[in-house]
Amino acid sequence: MKTNKRFRRKITPFINEKLASAERARLQGDFETEFKYLEDAHVLGQQSTYFHTLGHWRMFVFGWRRRSIKEMLGQILRMVGALTKTFFGLLPAGNTGGSNVSAFKPMPISKENQAILDKANNA
Repeated sequence: MKTNKRFRRKITPFINEKLASAERARLQGDFETEFKYLEDAHVLGQQSTYFHTLGHWRMFVFGWRRRSIKEMLGQILRMVGALTKTFFGLLPAGNTGGSNVSAFKPMPISKENQAILDKANNA
């Protein structure tokens, strides 16, 4: 599954906004909200090897700052998967990407994120 360049161009501002929101939450000390935005960015970026891997990298950094060995190890494994499997479409749609869920489990996509994905895929 080769990422459509038009999709990547269309999804970029939405992912950037989720990542910026995560950073704002982090600066306010709201780590639960920060991680939620990182999960959203991951879901939106799953179709792009670059954004999929970036989402896992940002979750790894989150784990590093929180001193969570579980999150860091989980994200290392997920980054390898994102780098090697995304291109072929081997990913569980909607998976939020954190080490708190199975890396292989498809998950429902929120209405907000689905609307963004529909816009990026059909524009």
